[in-house]
Amino acid sequence: MSEYVVRKMRPEEAALAVEWAALEGWNPGLHDAEAFLATDPDGFFVGELDGEVISSLAGVAYDDSYGFLGLYIVKPEQRGKGYGLRLWQEVTAYLADRNVGLDGVLAQQANYERSGFTLAYRNVRYEGHRPAVTPDAAGIVELSSVPFDDVLAYDRSVFPVERRGFIQRWIAMPGSVALGLRRGAAFAGFGVARKCRAGYKIGPLSADDETAADDLFRALCARLDDDLVYLDVPEPHREAVALAERYGMQPSFETVRMYNQREPAVDLGRIFGVTTFELG
Repeated sequence: MSEYVVRKMRPEEAALAVEWAALEGWNPGLHDAEAFLATDPDGFFVGELDGEVISSLAGVAYDDSYGFLGLYIVKPEQRGKGYGLRLWQEVTAYLADRNVGLDGVLAQQANYERSGFTLAYRNVRYEGHRPAVTPDAAGIVELSSVPFDDVLAYDRSVFPVERRGFIQRWIAMPGSVALGLRRGAAFAGFGVARKCRAGYKIGPLSADDETAADDLFRALCARLDDDLVYLDVPEPHREAVALAERYGMQPSFETVRMYNQREPAVDLGRIFGVTTFELG
């Protein structure tokens, strides 16, 4: 009889989960695994069938109140046999009574609803060619020159809880570009572009308004060594959608943002690019 065991992911297995994500067409970043695993080392799980890892699921506990599910993958030949559900049950138990978010594929929305999750909105992935290079707008600075606590405070306005460890690693990933925008003494937003299997994903792109987001977007694109760019946009934020469309970017993928308790009170109007579908 086959033996299926759910256990904590070993550090070297994080790369396997990211590789599966690539095979699913999710185009992960080249250094995502390191940043993901460091955020909550206890929140990554695999399902092992007769000694072979066949499934993965991240249940990252950001703090005692909020968690996020991602990297939910079962090897294609093992789907439909209940292995994913077993993994899901154990990981959601790990997150206990936290408010939990996820970005799921549309085909699984009904299954998530049966598990108590409610649709908040859709995120749309736009892809396209980077715009023509132009001089930086006034106020563009290297993010490394901005006090980290200022960056962290801005991120907290667009995320349900403080995610100090994650942001600290995310903005300093190898092969990434991280920029901020100042308007006088005020910090008006920041963005990160990270190298992926194909092109670059820009996320987060968090800014006070569409003009600030546009300035950051163009400055990030000007520093990339690839013409292909991606931007994951909350569909209800019409200015964010307009930004992507202004540069001829086209929708290529959608997710459903869902929560098991309530939609957090964050400033969606500042979110022009979601950080990552895997960790929120």
